[in-house]
Amino acid sequence: MGPHYLSRFFSPRSVAIVGASERPDSVGHRLLLNMQEAGFKGGIFPVNLKHEILLGYKVYRDINSIPEDLDLAVIAVPAAAVPAVMRQCGEKGVSSVIIISAGFGELGAEGKRLQDEILDIAHRYGIRIIGPNCLGVIRPSGHFNATFGEGPVKDGNLALLSQSGAVCTAILDWAQANDIGFSTVVSMGGAADIDFGEVLDYLALDTKTTGILMYVEGIRDARRFLSGLRVAARLKPVILIKSGRHEAGCKAAMSHTGAMVGGDDVFDAAIERAGVVRVYSIAELFSAARILANNYLVKQARLAIITNAGGPGVMSTDRAGDVGVTMAELSPASIDALNQALPAHWSHGNPIDILGDATAERYRKALEVCLQDPNVDGVLVILTPQAMTHPTQIAQCVIEAAKTCSKPVLASWTGGAKVKEGRALFENSRVAHFDTPEVAVDAFSFLATYHHNQILLKQIPSVSEELRAPDVEGARLIIERVLSEGRQVLTTQESKAILAAFHIPVTQTIKVSNAKDAMIAAESMGFPVVLKVNMAEFSHKTDIGGVRLNIRSVQEVSHLYAEMEAAIRKKHPEVSDIVMTVEPMYGSQSGRELMLGVIRDPVFGPAISFGLGGTLVEILRDKAVALPPLNAYMAEQIIAKTKAAKYLAAFRQLPPAHGKALVEVLLNISVMVSELPEILELDINPLIADENGVMAVDARIKAQLSHQLMPYAHMAIHPYPHEWVEHYQLANGMGITIRPIRPEDGDLEKDFVHRLSGRSKYFRFMQALQELTPEMIVRFTQIDYDREMAFIAVSEQDTPPKEYGVGRYIVNPDGQSVEFALVVSDDSQCMGIGTRLMKTLMRTAKFKGIAFIEGEVLAVNKPMLSFVSKLGFSIEKIPGDNEVVRVIKDLRQ
Repeated sequence: MGPHYLSRFFSPRSVAIVGASERPDSVGHRLLLNMQEAGFKGGIFPVNLKHEILLGYKVYRDINSIPEDLDLAVIAVPAAAVPAVMRQCGEKGVSSVIIISAGFGELGAEGKRLQDEILDIAHRYGIRIIGPNCLGVIRPSGHFNATFGEGPVKDGNLALLSQSGAVCTAILDWAQANDIGFSTVVSMGGAADIDFGEVLDYLALDTKTTGILMYVEGIRDARRFLSGLRVAARLKPVILIKSGRHEAGCKAAMSHTGAMVGGDDVFDAAIERAGVVRVYSIAELFSAARILANNYLVKQARLAIITNAGGPGVMSTDRAGDVGVTMAELSPASIDALNQALPAHWSHGNPIDILGDATAERYRKALEVCLQDPNVDGVLVILTPQAMTHPTQIAQCVIEAAKTCSKPVLASWTGGAKVKEGRALFENSRVAHFDTPEVAVDAFSFLATYHHNQILLKQIPSVSEELRAPDVEGARLIIERVLSEGRQVLTTQESKAILAAFHIPVTQTIKVSNAKDAMIAAESMGFPVVLKVNMAEFSHKTDIGGVRLNIRSVQEVSHLYAEMEAAIRKKHPEVSDIVMTVEPMYGSQSGRELMLGVIRDPVFGPAISFGLGGTLVEILRDKAVALPPLNAYMAEQIIAKTKAAKYLAAFRQLPPAHGKALVEVLLNISVMVSELPEILELDINPLIADENGVMAVDARIKAQLSHQLMPYAHMAIHPYPHEWVEHYQLANGMGITIRPIRPEDGDLEKDFVHRLSGRSKYFRFMQALQELTPEMIVRFTQIDYDREMAFIAVSEQDTPPKEYGVGRYIVNPDGQSVEFALVVSDDSQCMGIGTRLMKTLMRTAKFKGIAFIEGEVLAVNKPMLSFVSKLGFSIEKIPGDNEVVRVIKDLRQ
């Protein structure tokens, strides 16, 4: 594969500055000056009608008059003039453009018209755009600064990706004051063309970038955004600030869930699944980056604090409680060891106050004990300058002790001049230093969150692989019938039928429209029963007195029906027909009332909410939110995040609730909203859980007609495509399974490549390669099934399983073609595995609407060229390259 298609934005050889100016206060002047002061080594070509020389550079009247080829054009002219410049770029063959100019989509109808016009020109000429209304792009290592910001930007290994130019300049200013450098800075602006997902895809593979910082205001394409995040976060830490809350569409009147879950809750759930850490300030952004850069591993968030002053220790403990960090409980062995090493008056607990006269040796011994304690996941070492303190010597001692352990060690040398030298020692060590203890505790919480989210990132659930098959078509027919009647809100009876189709236990419900029918239903069902209003107009039944519980006789049913009917008619005389339901009174002495809901977020699609239920649900506001699809691990995590988790455990005289049954309900709800894009909202409240199982006592569903053509298009995260798993028997009788790759296949992939001959490795990777690096294993096995696909052929009889071949493709930027790669192990070639893999790749790509599949093959790889020719690929020469040819097949034929 050649350079990334965005590489010209970050490593151009020649740049045109359209709108360059002599006015010092103009954007065009600052752009040209920044390029000059950055020391850009390539060609700089200012464009301006009124000047011949600017800052020593020859000026050109327009793009077409520049005699050299151009990699990049940076446009800073009034919005109305931009379309004409874009046409010149197209005629000149400029494929990459940064539009600094404002006045487009953010400025009403005329701005929208101009934006549509420039996008139309860009599509016609194959131009990609960053912007408009952006600050620009900086690549310090390439001496490239195509922005109008002030001040130099230090070279470093953090990438900054910001939607706001103003926030971008604020972060750069903060970083300059704190001596922090960047590998890349990208101001996205209006993101009319290139969005977060594409830039993240570039940064994920950028060797100069070890961490990514982001400022986000809004998301245009949720799946592309999450896809880019997930790709990047698998390879390097991504830390994000998100401003604003997106509440539109999340507060439908009928839904308890909608009233409780806003866009920000769903956003948090989305970035958890992407393996990303969210922070809330610029200072936290860099604190998180500092701690994550050391690649620490934290399984739990149990922190030990060592301090030579009680006050900072107590304040740090308070902060730990605020951010969800657990204070480690020292083991008896650690207490004994500390008793032997510390003065008698040490604190005898955590935080470990080793007293104001603490020596370097005292610090060293306390730190060693904590690092060896299995109950401790990380240690914060605090020092305040006191008369007997030697900050520099103690800092060196902490650094040396930290080298011997993989657990994170954080330091806070609190003070000024007296601790300055000690702080400096931490800069080039594995010990992350923070100016105050509270900030250090925050950083540790980010580290714990990061590793928790990385586990979620590696979860690739299928839709219903481990569950009983639901009656999807039956449920869809019920919904379609309701919609055909002009209704969106299903009745309780209809809603429960949908739940039952997905094996969620529900109480029996009989619809009645008069007192006689209610009496008959109650007698047939058996007492006690519940009488409920069952009308779309009244979503919250208890608010209108529309529920009567524990009814024990026919006479009582008749009386209460008449009473409820009269009350409703008095309050709502406009209602003509009153409908109710009779249900059994679900009795459980140990039952807990829970709420399980679904809302359709306008950005990220369906989101599942779980927490305490009942009539006080909106007051208690106990909830955890997750995006489908879910697996058992994720369902357990959702439950564990809520206050309901403690309520579900053994409590006083109550036995623990049936945890497995509750997990299955969550999984079945996940399947339901994945398979039925028609569902907009769902409330199950209450969902009763006890030691015997769960029961949905009340439910309400809101639906709409779905026109999506591709399965799961309504979801932000594509599930594991279990439907593409196939089993074959080869001519020699060997059984193989061809299936999409999974994150846990890392060892399979590593062993497979290890077994390949040098010749096969060279043909596949076009370079000398002995083993896959850890980064390559992650990149190959943890894929996004929406934007790429990889199938492996695995033996069914080998123990452990053995991989015999792999084929993969990735969607090209045009969205119409994919680039493939294929390799079969040397000991199993000519057995049909390659053909099976290739046909599976082509069939999958065609199903997803891809028009062309293509690849690059070494010209000396005659077996592969013969293979693809038999499958109908054409072979084309690549201009200027005699070693590699392109093979391509039209999948539309």
